[in-house]
Amino acid sequence: MLLLEYDAKAMMAERGIRVPRGVLVRAAADVPADFPLPLMIKAQVPVGGRGRAGGVLEVADATALTPAVQRMTSATIKGHRVRECLAEEMVAGHECFIGFALDHASGNVDVLLSESGGIDVEARNSDIVAERTDFDPVACRDAAMRLAARTREPLRAAFSDIAPRLAEMFFSLEAVLLEINPLFVRPDGSWIAGDAKLVVDDNALARQPALAALIRSRADAYPEVVGKLASGFDFAVLDAEGDVGLVTTGAGLTMQLIDELIARGCRPFNFCDIRTGEFRGDPARLIRVFETMAASPSIRAVLINFFAGITHLGEVSRLIVSALEAVPRLVLPITARLIGNGYDEAVAVLGAMPVPLVVEPDLERALDRVTAAAGRKRP
Repeated sequence: MLLLEYDAKAMMAERGIRVPRGVLVRAAADVPADFPLPLMIKAQVPVGGRGRAGGVLEVADATALTPAVQRMTSATIKGHRVRECLAEEMVAGHECFIGFALDHASGNVDVLLSESGGIDVEARNSDIVAERTDFDPVACRDAAMRLAARTREPLRAAFSDIAPRLAEMFFSLEAVLLEINPLFVRPDGSWIAGDAKLVVDDNALARQPALAALIRSRADAYPEVVGKLASGFDFAVLDAEGDVGLVTTGAGLTMQLIDELIARGCRPFNFCDIRTGEFRGDPARLIRVFETMAASPSIRAVLINFFAGITHLGEVSRLIVSALEAVPRLVLPITARLIGNGYDEAVAVLGAMPVPLVVEPDLERALDRVTAAAGRKRP
């Protein structure tokens, strides 16, 4: 999960990484009267490239503050409605870049530095020096220090100071990505983090009580992660105006279904990895998903996709029935693509349902049914 900039910087400040003074606002009145001007208004949405997308505004004086906040909080940035902003003091200096990124394929860590920063720094590969190292905090710190030694002063002093702090933060939070861009470096070698990107593994939150507490305290900003902490499974809205709801298990298979539906012209409403093996006779997870779908006026069809190995589809089908009975508002065409252990029993159980639910073991035919129910024509 990508932390919002305000929260990422709060985590940095706790670790001695210098960040600009900032406050979270939903209205201009939330900005303290003594806050220094000029300042920046930054949209707090979980996407990169906010500056290019109009998510960062400069406020020169008090008269421009209210219009800027109103404009930002009424905006949509890359599909995300802006509900809050970071009002932040303006800082300056030479723009640099430093980052740590987990390479999922190798399990190693890429350490990256650049003497220039800002928009599109990743595209300017010639500006970046990098070293791939073992997944080890000391190895990453040492790699960053070697890269820092190759830069010129006063950047060398700044990189050498911040690198060990970032390496420690990267590992202590079990991060997947941690970068500062831009890192502002002043002529005397002092520095401050102009922007921050922190991506953490939400599966590690059980081992990160402070981070989990932060997420829970900001439930309105991280509803899907809070839901996962409460329910134990993954559910994320991909398109608030999507026309197909997914009740699926297995992250990889779900992503495949999403791609298949998009190729057929559908707009998947959500990602879901409901983890049927953890149902344990309780329909609560299904009820939560069905309630979310019932509340969305744009969904026209629902696709259930469960592949059963150890899980018994007969048991799962009875939980589906219980969940649908608990959410009578969900009156939509439902296609259940089921395959595996207990299939015949599942067909008998679901066949008695009064709702328009069809069991289809063939994936292509199941996708065709969903496409038709959503009012799309297969290309």
